[in-house]
Amino acid sequence: MAEGLPERRMSAEELEQLRSVYVDLVGFVPPRIHARTELLSRLDPEGLRVQEEMRRHFMYPKCFDTKTAQLMLFGMLLMNLQDAAKLHAIAARRAGATWEELSAVVGLAFLFRGLSAANYGFQILQELAQAEEETSKRR
Repeated sequence: MAEGLPERRMSAEELEQLRSVYVDLVGFVPPRIHARTELLSRLDPEGLRVQEEMRRHFMYPKCFDTKTAQLMLFGMLLMNLQDAAKLHAIAARRAGATWEELSAVVGLAFLFRGLSAANYGFQILQELAQAEEETSKRR
């Protein structure tokens, strides 16, 4: 970590627990999330706890299963061409989403956002399929 930053004010165990939900959801802690949790564990651990509690509350509404919520988030982020769309596509797949369901979300985004959303969405799906194929070959 860069010089000049304070020591962690949150235990390694608590930080690991906060990060573990990302590992469960997408298989790893994305770099931006790692940076946010690392810095806030040093600068504002209570703020980090509040952020993570709010995330947990809104990310997992009782009326939707994880797959449905992740498909919706994939579509919402795809509408803005945000790179986090890929993370939610990964999470949707890990939660059981089919290629057909992911493709349907891309189609909906295309309808209201245009060809750039379709291009980006299908690029994400192609990269996901390639990554899954490489992973299965290694097993």
